[in-house]
Amino acid sequence: MLGQATVEDLDYGYALNVRAAVILIKAFAPGMREAKFGRIVNISSRAILGKTHRTVYSAGKAALAGITRTLCLEPGGDAITINALAPGPVATELFDNDHPIGSAKRQSVIDSIPVKRVGTPDDIARVAAFLLEPESGYITGQTIFVCGGTSVSGSGGA
Repeated sequence: MLGQATVEDLDYGYALNVRAAVILIKAFAPGMREAKFGRIVNISSRAILGKTHRTVYSAGKAALAGITRTLCLEPGGDAITINALAPGPVATELFDNDHPIGSAKRQSVIDSIPVKRVGTPDDIARVAAFLLEPESGYITGQTIFVCGGTSVSGSGGA
């Protein structure tokens, strides 16, 4: 929440979500340019569209989506693409701990998702794998929402 977020929290969120990605991209880009091929998939979040109590998180993930759009402009001629995935609610350990199976809180999230289920890590991995394929070279600079429709329904999926 904005009233509770500190400058240190913002610095940490930016370092985790943006600085780390830029460092890795800079480390791997020369080899990709030399090979005249590369695929980069950043992990953003559906929270970039707004989510209560997630000011720092959504700000860092939104910055990552912006970096994705800008960085893709540089190495495209070398067959290097850079995209981002923006998952919605996904059944991970962190999500399950905060939304226990069978709980009213979890059901509330499920009810807010147009496809009426929480995503799985495999849902995200399948889209990432597609973007990593050599044949996916005409997709770059995009943020792809893998969110069960929450990006269009306006639901935040607590």
